[in-house]
Amino acid sequence: MSQEVRIPSVGESITSGTIAQWHKADGEMVRPGDLLLTVETDKISTEVPAEASGVLRIQVPAGTEVEIGAVVALIETGSDAATSAPAPVPVPPQPAQAAVAPPVAAPAPKVVEAFVQAVEPAERPQLTVLPPRPPAVAVPAVRSDSRIVRVKMSPLRRKIASHLVEAQHTAAILTTFNECDMSAIMKLRKDLQDSFVARHGIKLGFMSFFVKATVDALQNIPQVNGRIDGDDIIQNHFHDIGVAIGTEKGLIVPVIRDADQKTFAEIEQDIADYAAKARTGKIAFEDLQGGVFTISNGGIYGSLLSTPILNFPQSAILGMHAIQDRPVARDGQVVIRPMMNLALSYDHRLIDGKEAVTFLTRIKDCLEQPARLMVGA
Repeated sequence: MSQEVRIPSVGESITSGTIAQWHKADGEMVRPGDLLLTVETDKISTEVPAEASGVLRIQVPAGTEVEIGAVVALIETGSDAATSAPAPVPVPPQPAQAAVAPPVAAPAPKVVEAFVQAVEPAERPQLTVLPPRPPAVAVPAVRSDSRIVRVKMSPLRRKIASHLVEAQHTAAILTTFNECDMSAIMKLRKDLQDSFVARHGIKLGFMSFFVKATVDALQNIPQVNGRIDGDDIIQNHFHDIGVAIGTEKGLIVPVIRDADQKTFAEIEQDIADYAAKARTGKIAFEDLQGGVFTISNGGIYGSLLSTPILNFPQSAILGMHAIQDRPVARDGQVVIRPMMNLALSYDHRLIDGKEAVTFLTRIKDCLEQPARLMVGA
């Protein structure tokens, strides 16, 4: 009897995936819950566990793109597993003494391959002669002028590429810039960090301030919280904010649901949970759906300024950048302040310049005076 291993469904819009890796070898015994393979789709990576005990028989090799629901392996259970297991190889008697060949100048014409069969500790290891291997396929040497390597794009990378090109070809993207003095937030975090951690069990980061400032700006300039669908404008009355996270396999944007109703601690916990999922490839398809606005923090990689591309079909995206001590004028004096560049890219078909500049200025005000976020001023 055999149990089929199928590619699971991970979302209505996903029709295929690529077998990124088999974690068990063909012919290996597996148990329920053992990780069998990782499947990459154009949005997420999914791990497929075993649902039965038995011998794994791989039908489709790693690197193959397969449809959702396709059978990629069988698990032979019960008597099938026993009968399909390789029979033990008979062991010939070991001679009392092995003749030692005298050394020769020329190599022997043929080498007999052997392996040591596992035995009980009290027994002496025996040698089993195996049939010679088929001749190896010659691998052409890499030429000295070979300066490129061609590899196939992963489904996630193909989707990212298609998504970005669609945004560029569909929306009229314009970017406006501003800068923000981070002194107040940095002091607030320093003053409250110990008590915040003691109470909530998680650190107070910058991103919760960015999310809260974005929500405030969306509430004050609701035109940004909309999108174009054909000839219609869809106005959103909820605040699900996407936070871009870079992974080894590409950029993903998990969504913080109802950010307007969450505390700073709840937002920080959501971000930490998503980061942990991203590191282990546990992000679910539902985690990436339905955002109305995206925040991209290139500053963690050292970026000082950029023009972010829309996360289509959203109409705007906020780019945060590295905090850098810079001289600025304050009350007629030149002082050093920790400054951050802000960039808002937006769809000019829906959002006018006045609204975009007002939106970005509101975010700047909320970050420079974080008390606004506490009292709604």
